[in-house]
Amino acid sequence: MAEHEESSGGVPPLDEEAAWAAIVAGYGQEPPDPPGARPFRPIENLMLPEEDVQPEPPAATPTTPTVLGSSVVFAPGVGLGPRDHTPAEPKDGDLAGEAADEGHFVPPEPPELPQADTTAKFAWLAVVGGPVLLLLAVLLQWDMTWWLTTLGIGGFLGGFATLVARMSGDPDDGDDDPGRGAVV
Repeated sequence: MAEHEESSGGVPPLDEEAAWAAIVAGYGQEPPDPPGARPFRPIENLMLPEEDVQPEPPAATPTTPTVLGSSVVFAPGVGLGPRDHTPAEPKDGDLAGEAADEGHFVPPEPPELPQADTTAKFAWLAVVGGPVLLLLAVLLQWDMTWWLTTLGIGGFLGGFATLVARMSGDPDDGDDDPGRGAVV
């Protein structure tokens, strides 16, 4: 490998061979806990109070640490993550005026709903009102007379049948057209 020249900051170049040797030598070893961390509690000791847990003896650490370079370690909760990014403020020449709106889709206003005729209004009233009438009779503990039952069930069935009968069929359903087939 080619040797890198010393940078202008006075930091010696990183010895890649030594770095890889340190990584391979430390493979499979668990790093030491950070200062102030509580010891690991085995599953058998989870129900014990905190003071009854005996800490495990610390693992043997190498006496001469290998310095591979410098790194910055942030505590948990400290910024500099992807959610802490703020975009740069736009400059005066960036997408100003009418050019900023070019290509922006603005949907057209939807058409107004058609007015319902009197027959459709009464059919919907019967479809919704029949079960509501029966539910109200049960909640208020009215006597379930024959006319109340007929009005509730009959109103629902009659309104439903009216709405189904008034549904408009598809104009393409005519018998004169045997089928579209592949339209190119």
